[in-house]
Amino acid sequence: MKLRKKSVPKPWGQITLPTLFGGKQKEKIGEIWFLPRKGITPTLLTKYLFTSEKLSIQVHPNDREARRQGMPGGKEECWYILEAEPDAILGIGLKKEVSATKLHAAVVCGQIEQLVDWKPVKSGDLFYIPAGTIHAIGRGISLIEIQQNADVTYRLYDYGRPRELHLQEAITVATPVPYDMKHFSETPPDQSAKLIDGPHFRLFQVLGDDQRLLKGVAAGEWQIIPLEGQVVARDKTIGPGECGLCTKASEINLSKNIKSLIACSMK
Repeated sequence: MKLRKKSVPKPWGQITLPTLFGGKQKEKIGEIWFLPRKGITPTLLTKYLFTSEKLSIQVHPNDREARRQGMPGGKEECWYILEAEPDAILGIGLKKEVSATKLHAAVVCGQIEQLVDWKPVKSGDLFYIPAGTIHAIGRGISLIEIQQNADVTYRLYDYGRPRELHLQEAITVATPVPYDMKHFSETPPDQSAKLIDGPHFRLFQVLGDDQRLLKGVAAGEWQIIPLEGQVVARDKTIGPGECGLCTKASEINLSKNIKSLIACSMK
């Protein structure tokens, strides 16, 4: 099926989106979500993000921590960078390992920005963000985010914006260490590849009608995000700026595909 689009206003979003998403907007749009019809709750959630300012410094709990708080599950995610301005940066992990006490002090004293490890970013970069990773997306970036379908974010710091912070919850679930660069890769521009093989989902880059990577994968669901060309999922044509959902790899027709991202949730 073809998922419906939902535009989500954000204070750090952009007024002018790509033509695929309607160009100039009446308010700042930070995210485009892809949602199913009522009665269906996908395991994964796919989003496009567009930033004109830094996002909050935040962290997500893992499944066990989230369930302790009465939520159905935690949140791990990945970022596929579509475009980035020359000075664009991402904050992922810390420059050095610190204790929870020192992390708390850095937030209270307004020093958390200096503690976060801000990394330069460019088109084609891919970052997997395990639960517990302290992170923030910088300005001037367009990306695709694929995540566990859980709305659970704890903000450590938000640059003085009038939004709720969750200091104690964030410090409790945070892993205050440098980011492990094994979770980073530069996506190959001219070949199909398995980009992520995580505990909750896998992500593939598929060029043309190359089905080899999808065969034999025991997945709960598949989400298709065409970047160039079209993909047919359960007889629905999905194009760039859209997202499709199906339950079997055999329901994905790549005959008109040029380049797509395909994510699957793990059973």
